[in-house]
Amino acid sequence: MEATPKPYKIGLALSGGGAKGFAHLGVFKLLEESGLKPEIISGTSAGSLMGVLFADGYSAEEIKNMFIGREFSEFAQLQIPKSGLFNYDRFQDFLRRHLRTKRIEDLPIPTVIVATDLDRGCSHEFRSGPIVEAVTASCCMPIVFSPVLIDGVHYVDGGLFRNFPVSTIRDECEYVIGVNVSPLIPQRYKQTLLHIAQRTYHYVFKANAIEDRELCDILIEAKEVGLYKTFDLENINLISEIGYEAAVEAFQKVVQENKHETLIKAINSHPNGMLP
Repeated sequence: MEATPKPYKIGLALSGGGAKGFAHLGVFKLLEESGLKPEIISGTSAGSLMGVLFADGYSAEEIKNMFIGREFSEFAQLQIPKSGLFNYDRFQDFLRRHLRTKRIEDLPIPTVIVATDLDRGCSHEFRSGPIVEAVTASCCMPIVFSPVLIDGVHYVDGGLFRNFPVSTIRDECEYVIGVNVSPLIPQRYKQTLLHIAQRTYHYVFKANAIEDRELCDILIEAKEVGLYKTFDLENINLISEIGYEAAVEAFQKVVQENKHETLIKAINSHPNGMLP
């Protein structure tokens, strides 16, 4: 008995990780060079932000240029703490200015945005509805930002339950390329409310990504991105290059192991001859 064909051949799952999410741009660059286009994207937090911009038709270079030279204060404004240290009005204004598509279901590449339902205590997938609100919810780190209210429900960062959303699309795809930009490496951190909160969330994100890592056909990770801070907007080029190099290494491994004919064909078309 033949297996039922899956609706998508290649899916792309993008983890959260704050500014480390700029490593996703390096992966996008290699996909562009290889002519390898995902047919569905799932993203959490920074992965949802990078993912929707890519799904909206922007190139890796164009997305990078949206952020280079900017400061954190251009995306968030300090407020008198009630439910969060910062509000996200400026972030939403940024999204509204740049997104060509307004609703998730209308994106050129189908996209799943993962957030956390704070009221019910569970993961939530946005597959339709306004993009701006869903991405804001997915990126909304508790304590740092106020929860996002959508249809009477409060949502926060999707990484609390599913920081690496491979399982979100696994059953729908023949192959899944997963990009995990949230490795946790030992390093000094400041004893402040903000830094302790970041560190705590990173432990949660790492723990809930273990099973999803095993579900990837191609797993792209780079420990080097762990050296960069959550809100680092000064090293975008470096972080992106780390993602690119990690993607090349992961693709080379697939070719060497002679796995996944469709992927190998695209990978071998790399114009710069970097892949065997």
